[in-house]
Amino acid sequence: MPAKTKKIYDEPCRVLGEPYTDPELDVLVRGIIERVADRWTMLTLEVLAEHGRLRFGRLADLIGGVSQKMLTKTLRQMEADGLVTRTVYPVVPPRVEYELTEIGLSLGAAFCSVWLWAEKHRAEIEAARAAYEKRAADED
Repeated sequence: MPAKTKKIYDEPCRVLGEPYTDPELDVLVRGIIERVADRWTMLTLEVLAEHGRLRFGRLADLIGGVSQKMLTKTLRQMEADGLVTRTVYPVVPPRVEYELTEIGLSLGAAFCSVWLWAEKHRAEIEAARAAYEKRAADED
């Protein structure tokens, strides 16, 4: 008797009817999600997509609320993943600018579908949140 296999729903495209991909691709996708689905990467991606090439200070101002340390870490990770280019100009004081690469721009376009999804399901999400808050308040 063949072993019963458990369905795994951690591959959203597969659940949506896409054929199974190779496990190495799954590892890559999970790693990308871990790196880019955080608050600061998403905001950095959005600001650079909207404003183009920016200096570090201006980028920090437009993002708002990000520490220098966190923005530096975020930009380094994005540069390592090929999402941004860092250009250093040999002037005093040094001038450094950041800009999305083509792959960074394409990632922004891919995340656009999340905004479209949120717009489509906005009323349902807000209703679910209100119902949850009501239930939580009733339990207290």
